[in-house]
Amino acid sequence: MGTLLSVSIALLAGLIMTRVFKPFKLPSVTAYLIAGVLIGPYCMGALGIEGLGFNSHEAVSRLSLISEVALGFIAFSIGNEFILSDLKKTGKQALVIGIFQAVAATLLVDVALFALHLAMPEKLTVAQTITLGAIATATAPAATLMVVRQYKAKGPLTKLLLPIVALDDAVGLVVFAVSFGIAKTLISGTVDFVSIFINPLVEIVCSLALGAVMGWILTQLEKLFNSNTNRLNLTIAVVFLTASLSMIDFHIGQVHISFSSLLTCMMLGTIFCNICPLSHDLMASADKWTSPLFALFFVISGAELELSVFTDWAIVVIGVVYIISRSIGKYTGAFASAKLTKCAPQICKYLGITLLPQAGVALGMCTTAMQLGAEGALIRNITLFAVLIYELFGPLFTRQALQAAGEIHPKPHEVIHRRNKKLEDAKNRD
Repeated sequence: MGTLLSVSIALLAGLIMTRVFKPFKLPSVTAYLIAGVLIGPYCMGALGIEGLGFNSHEAVSRLSLISEVALGFIAFSIGNEFILSDLKKTGKQALVIGIFQAVAATLLVDVALFALHLAMPEKLTVAQTITLGAIATATAPAATLMVVRQYKAKGPLTKLLLPIVALDDAVGLVVFAVSFGIAKTLISGTVDFVSIFINPLVEIVCSLALGAVMGWILTQLEKLFNSNTNRLNLTIAVVFLTASLSMIDFHIGQVHISFSSLLTCMMLGTIFCNICPLSHDLMASADKWTSPLFALFFVISGAELELSVFTDWAIVVIGVVYIISRSIGKYTGAFASAKLTKCAPQICKYLGITLLPQAGVALGMCTTAMQLGAEGALIRNITLFAVLIYELFGPLFTRQALQAAGEIHPKPHEVIHRRNKKLEDAKNRD
């Protein structure tokens, strides 16, 4: 009963908050996150009234399965952007920009935090600096996808943005593994070649291979059904199965065999959309089914945010430097690489702004960073501080950038007039 009540309260809180913030024209993602903060352990949950909110982070973590499933469907939807006919036009640009902006963010954060390390070496070590620089690569695909969907953004910027966000995960895994390996070497004094170079490559290859196999299996199974309802049910079941399989990890000698759920489900969507002739209609149906799931995901994400990080002045200072340097790195890296690949002016100008949101992948990286012991705790808190700021303001900046690029259009006057007329007719009938 407790879990079911928490799910219903979270969904209702998110929906109500979208109405509250509607006059401010904020993206629904931001409203969901704020709803999560309000019903989380630091606000309503602190009252200790059963059913009013989450009274602890343990209560929030009991709904982690919803977050895992939602991320699987988010990645599956992004896979739809890797259609081969489109990649022939934008594939090279997405690859160059995806790598360049991620590396630029890492280098700029490394430089800025190293300068801060020289100023306050007792608060920030070189190992922490390198690890935080690697975490800076990660961009949150969930927030970006939700903003694109809510406002039905269409155009060259949107078409390029989603593949870049997906590629960002793969680049981030490699950069983080190398940087984290160096950080562990600085602390322990021993070099682990397998952890630095082999494991991240194995994770990427295994994730893409598993996703490709599941995408082919899904396409073959779809041929067994004639009903669109059954085909949709099958699609949902296979996404569930793929997300669960991607949680498997084991060792073969020193090599760690693991999977990235985002990469795996993204590859599932990519293969499915390229070889299944019915994929377009099924993806559209799946998007409608997953709407409440995504809303829950962001409310839960808001409830997970650690507001206690604001109590330590050192974390606030380091966090501000991290946020500013990462933002500059993302923007300048995207701007320079977009210019280099001869993108349109509006893409060069606004793409970097849309890459600011940060959440899931970064949180996974900071969890791994806890292996550094006492030094890992600071990395976790800095990342949580940055995620709090980026998730609350990132979606708003993304919407504004897409709007300024001319890819979000206001509803036509006749649509608004038709909707108002229907409401008036309903009132008159009552």
